[in-house]
Amino acid sequence: MDITGTLESWLEEAEFAENIAFQQLTPAREAVLEPFPPSIPPALQQVLKQRGITALYSHQAEAISHLESGENIVISTGTSSGKSLCYSIPIMNQQINQPGATALLLFPTKALSNDQYNNFASYVKHLPADSIKPAIYDGDTPTNQRTAIRKTTTILMTNPDMLHQGILPHHTNWARFFAKLRFVVIDEMHIYRGVFGSHFANLMRRLKRICSFYNAYPQFILTSATIGNPEELATNLVEQK
Repeated sequence: MDITGTLESWLEEAEFAENIAFQQLTPAREAVLEPFPPSIPPALQQVLKQRGITALYSHQAEAISHLESGENIVISTGTSSGKSLCYSIPIMNQQINQPGATALLLFPTKALSNDQYNNFASYVKHLPADSIKPAIYDGDTPTNQRTAIRKTTTILMTNPDMLHQGILPHHTNWARFFAKLRFVVIDEMHIYRGVFGSHFANLMRRLKRICSFYNAYPQFILTSATIGNPEELATNLVEQK
């Protein structure tokens, strides 16, 4: 049963209907699609097409264009709108064209890290390039795997606590990674509010200081659910525009 049928069945039952105070049907909008930009290599385009992605939504194409221009970006769109492609395509594209480049992806939960690791892994196994090496580095990462991750990974998925306790204090072990850092992704940025947000902003100051020590100045990509002040929040968190 689709969502419309489910809702109609609820409204037909008095037990549910009497507890529904308001209902509104928002009509669907026609998707605005853009072709793949020429900067995306044919091999990556082919993998995208194999997964049923034959074009980009307009916000994805716009995000990629801004990133290719060297800008920081904020992506604030609804759930399941394809936000992850806005950063996964540029990251993979750069690592295909510039082997050794790295990206740091920060997620507030391990579940999100696992989802995106599986997402990247599903692309990488079909790409001819072997320069893209995703990995998760958190409290559950076995000790015997951590050294290899520090030496080889190019897409690191972790969380703020691990960055604070397990990575930045030992940055010399990550010198290769930080020296080639090109992108920092902050997912679900709307979570970082209040005291937690202040702590996270300080963490970003430390991260940028470490990056500058290694002469790296990464672009920041922040994603969020639909909120009223995404640009203001992003600026407060990373202190860049």
